[in-house]
Amino acid sequence: MNAKKLCLVAVDVRSAHNIGAFFRTCDGLGAELYLVGICPRPRHDDDTRLPHIARKAEKEIAKTALGAEKTVRWRHHDTLLAAKQELEEDGYALIGLEQSEKSQDIRKFKSEKSVALVVGREVEGLDLVEQKLCEQLVEITMVGKKESFNVSIAAAIGLYQLSA
Repeated sequence: MNAKKLCLVAVDVRSAHNIGAFFRTCDGLGAELYLVGICPRPRHDDDTRLPHIARKAEKEIAKTALGAEKTVRWRHHDTLLAAKQELEEDGYALIGLEQSEKSQDIRKFKSEKSVALVVGREVEGLDLVEQKLCEQLVEITMVGKKESFNVSIAAAIGLYQLSA
């Protein structure tokens, strides 16, 4: 039997600093990273962005990734559906990190499959269509006055919990 793998999927996360933090978290936990939609990303061989745009994103990501952008296996897809198809072929279950009536406490979630944790936009999170592409929704129970964590912090907590 193959060991379960872990992956983080970021959908339309705009902040290069959050993307850099995702790279660091993935490096620390041995996870892959999928960047979906408008996420800033390092340059790659088949990059179609204007060179100055790609360089700027890469420089901003490097500030928080601190080299992890060079060690973590990552991919980019234009849509979550395209990423989902590839991830499912690799044996992953897509699990959305989102506060919803359908979410369960992440501490109670268990999966027999490898898990791809899907996080969404900094303020809006995952939209309903994206939530429906996930097999299950999980959430981090909040006990303070704030309703949620920053997306990079939530992703780190979520990946760590799922790695246990």
